[in-house]
Formats: sequence, structure tokens, C-alpha cells
Amino acid sequence: MAIEAPVSKFKKNNLKIYIAVCLLAAAVFGYDGYLSKYKWSKRYDTFYKKHVLDNDGKPTATMKFNRVSPLVFTGAAVLLGLYLLSVRKKKIVAEESELVMNANERISYDSIQKIDKTHFDSKGFFVFTYKKSNGSQVDRKLSDKKYDNLKEILDHLVAKIS
Repeated sequence: MAIEAPVSKFKKNNLKIYIAVCLLAAAVFGYDGYLSKYKWSKRYDTFYKKHVLDNDGKPTATMKFNRVSPLVFTGAAVLLGLYLLSVRKKKIVAEESELVMNANERISYDSIQKIDKTHFDSKGFFVFTYKKSNGSQVDRKLSDKKYDNLKEILDHLVAKIS
């Protein structure tokens, strides 16, 4: 029976919050940069006059920032959205004979040398050391902030190693 640890809801929710903040910032700066020039805008008298009209019709650095930054924030939101789409199905699978980290990385239980779970209850992570096929030792840290269901993975690893 395989035990799965999908990407945590904590990480996915944080990415969604970052996307929302970027889109909100793009909207606010875009409003000031592009829509404040219209008289119906509530920012015409306060913002547009100060940063364009009172400056001989030339936009100040603040106005230039407000015109460029929405593109940057929107681009960041798109990149974060693509990253969210790429990690949403990522997971760690503990199978009968190996730990599958991703499609390219499979760690057999025989190669795992030690598991340090001293910080798992307090800080939510554990570290295990395994030996690669070329003889080098690698320490891997798995955190419950990145993956859900790590307690079951840890229990399965301990049972297989013992």
C-alpha cells in the first residue's frame, strides 16, 4: 500500500494569497497611473494634479512607477499562477520498497542510513540521510509546510528502516 504526501494546503494557500496581493497592487497602481487623469476619477484632484499637471505636464517618478508597476505585478501574478499549477499535483509517495520524490528521484529504503526526527513534533520537519549510487551521502529535509501527511510517511520510513 502506497502512502502519499501531496503538496500542503499551506503552500497552495500562500501562493493564492501572493497572487491576490499582486493583482490588487496592479489594480491600485494601474488606477492611479492610468485612470486618475480623468476628471470623473476620485484621484484627479489629489493625485493627477500633483504628479502631472503641477509638474508642467510631465509625469513624476511616482506617476511613472504607477504606470509601469501594474505590468510587473500582473506578470508576477501570472508566474505565481503557473508555479501553482505546476506544484499542485506534486507529491511524495512511500511505496513498498522505495520513496518516490518525483519522476526522476527514487530512494530505496536500503540506501537510507539515518532519520533525524527530533524536530518533527516541535518544528514540523525531519531530515533523512541516504547514500546515492555514486557513493555520496545526501541529507534531505521534508517539512510539513511543504507536504501534508508527512507523519504517515515518517512512520512508514521508520518501520521500513528498523
